[in-house]
Amino acid sequence: MSRKAEAFDHWIRTSFVEMNTELENLYFAQEDRAQVIGLGDPIKAALRDEGHVHVAALLAEGNTGDGFESAFGVLGNVGMYLGALRRHELTNPAREERSPFTEASSLALHVGASLGMAPRFSTGHLATHNRAVAGVRKSFTSLRDEFLFIDENTRGILCLQRAADALTSIVHLGVSSPVADVPFAAAKQALEECLQINRRLFEQLDVERFFYSVRPYYKPYRVGRQEYRGANAGDFSGINELDLLLGLCRANDPYYAQLLVDKMLFMLPQDQARLRECMTHTSLLDELLTLMDEYAHTDWFQQNASAYLEVCDLFGEIARQHHDGLVKRFIEVPAARLKESQLRDVTASGPPLPVLLRALEILRDMRTAADRRDIHTRHHDLAKLRSAVRSADRSRRACV
Repeated sequence: MSRKAEAFDHWIRTSFVEMNTELENLYFAQEDRAQVIGLGDPIKAALRDEGHVHVAALLAEGNTGDGFESAFGVLGNVGMYLGALRRHELTNPAREERSPFTEASSLALHVGASLGMAPRFSTGHLATHNRAVAGVRKSFTSLRDEFLFIDENTRGILCLQRAADALTSIVHLGVSSPVADVPFAAAKQALEECLQINRRLFEQLDVERFFYSVRPYYKPYRVGRQEYRGANAGDFSGINELDLLLGLCRANDPYYAQLLVDKMLFMLPQDQARLRECMTHTSLLDELLTLMDEYAHTDWFQQNASAYLEVCDLFGEIARQHHDGLVKRFIEVPAARLKESQLRDVTASGPPLPVLLRALEILRDMRTAADRRDIHTRHHDLAKLRSAVRSADRSRRACV
């Protein structure tokens, strides 16, 4: 990492955090916590100007050739800087045709293009690739609730990645393998841990602080002329690998395929490669259904199908937990108290809140294999598999 990149990183970890925290406390002390214009203008100016000095220096320096980690760090830092400017209403795509921060846009576009990623900060910058220095990771503020959200969200992502790694190993072993019990057990353990992490997050996270002081940093903003949606907690390949490997979602489903295309550039390059490879595999559900008629009575089929269903149910429970526990409680309910004029800025993904909620409900119902006639889910296929497992189990008990 060049000296200029190190200086920018140090600023992001220190003064940047301090100024954002001071501004958040000003906003939160108001009766109308959504109102940010006209408060803390000297602090906002200092944040804007100090960051610009670092950005201009890096832009003039050009590509240092220090490798992926350095470039990825610069992309995250300039993205966090732009994200903070957006949060504090120093820029807003609704009132601009291009970003007023030309140098920051140019730096983000240059680095993003060189990495093959969207030119803004992503989930990876604040989660799996958020490098801690002396025990402190990057953040926008030093608020307890932001650290809680970042840390627990990262733990959940790591669990889902572990589950995806485990199921991927079954692809290479074959779903009929007698040793598939090991990866199925590993996936089950990882998903159970994810459920516990989410419960802890929902119990400890303050709704008001999350809605008014954490979430706003994930809003869409312009880089150059283009508006880019906010970072999403699902912008990593593991969650989609689980969708595809379990067979709950299909890459040839036009709705789901569009989702994959939309999120691809928000993921790390290595995650993009993993997802592309995963899209070439036959799902475990389709393999089991192919084998079911001939082998449903065998011990290996019953054991592996039962293990698959346990993993599938846990994954569905995580989907329900996320939607009902996080989206409804921490976004939908507090958003209902906002003025009509403020609702446009609620979501990080760009579309209006009702549109976003419908999209998230569809994804939840695909992952839970809900019985819906308006979208394609694997409800009936899972019912067939469950029936085959129960029937064989009843036959064995009758013989005993």
